[in-house]
Amino acid sequence: MNLFEVYPLFDIEPINAEGAYLWDQNQQKYLDLYGGHAVISIGHSHPHYVKSIEKQLNHIGFYSNSVQNSLQGHLAQKLGELSGYDTYSLFLCNSGAEANENALKLASFHTNRGKVLAFSKGFHGRTSAAVAATDNPKIVAPINANHEIERVPWGDLEAAKAHLETQQFAAVIIEGVQGVGGVQIPEPAFLEALAQVCKATATVLILDEIQSGYGRTGKFFAHQYANVQPDLITIAKGMGNGFPIGGVLISPDFKPWFGMLGTTFGGNHLACAAGLAVLEVLEQEKLIENALEIGNHLKEKLASIEHIKEVRGLGLMIGLEFDFPIADMRKQLLKEYHIFTGVSGKNIIRLLPPLGITQVEADQFIDALQQVLNQKITTSIN
Repeated sequence: MNLFEVYPLFDIEPINAEGAYLWDQNQQKYLDLYGGHAVISIGHSHPHYVKSIEKQLNHIGFYSNSVQNSLQGHLAQKLGELSGYDTYSLFLCNSGAEANENALKLASFHTNRGKVLAFSKGFHGRTSAAVAATDNPKIVAPINANHEIERVPWGDLEAAKAHLETQQFAAVIIEGVQGVGGVQIPEPAFLEALAQVCKATATVLILDEIQSGYGRTGKFFAHQYANVQPDLITIAKGMGNGFPIGGVLISPDFKPWFGMLGTTFGGNHLACAAGLAVLEVLEQEKLIENALEIGNHLKEKLASIEHIKEVRGLGLMIGLEFDFPIADMRKQLLKEYHIFTGVSGKNIIRLLPPLGITQVEADQFIDALQQVLNQKITTSIN
């Protein structure tokens, strides 16, 4: 049987990993500034994380949600403390797409409406109605007929308001910082005004913090740079540092009933052990504070590089936009300087490193990028 190849892969196979580094089958060392789409939050193979999973595996690795699991309660309590949402409830699932699916269901149950409003270039997963919130022309369906997705231009408050005032929309869904859409940051005033419109029209506000949450932006959630308190917050990615886990933070205004939502693997013992370990490391090692400090250092240094069109981002969620396609430059960073980076579209490099990255490691990337750009400019002149 062959693999079903739907995306390109680098011809590099990581064998070992530690902190912000990977080693391939030839023992070549790489600096990882992408962490699998912001998944690696506390660093590869963190000793506390590994020990926590191993300890749990020696007891109960997995059991379904038909029995009590006190780890779920411990995880919810710790998450509430660190995020500032201790009055909210937590529903555990397995991924970001599943988190958004359940958030849309909750919004529909709560409002008895079917439509969902999203913004251009927003990405909220690849399953069911969530796919309609992407800008990929090959993905056209809302598969789930109960959720008809409509989109308005990014940052267009008047267009959003006009849609919501029809009283047909169950929810608005927006990312704390757009990831796939090119690291676009919603202005605090825009988010605050959007929240007011949602309240006035009895529309559920869903903050998709799947990529931008868990300390990546220098606050626990990116939307905490604004004075808003969403009805639902979806989480995943850095939540498990590589172990599949996702969740929805749910306002006290939502009342549960048996059978409302369901999951087979969500909140299993191993996932909860991984999730707890991540929160403990974030707190003990002050990684959220480090993300802000190193992120500011990176942005300041990168902004001084002449050939970068724009540097944008919060904390360690950074986008570098160029006036030219960056595919060759990204390959050169990987092949010659052994640095993994991400991409958005054709002209944007994305940086999503582990939150514990050091200034030395940040400067390693800055120096490599400057050298690659100098070579490119010299070649174009000659």
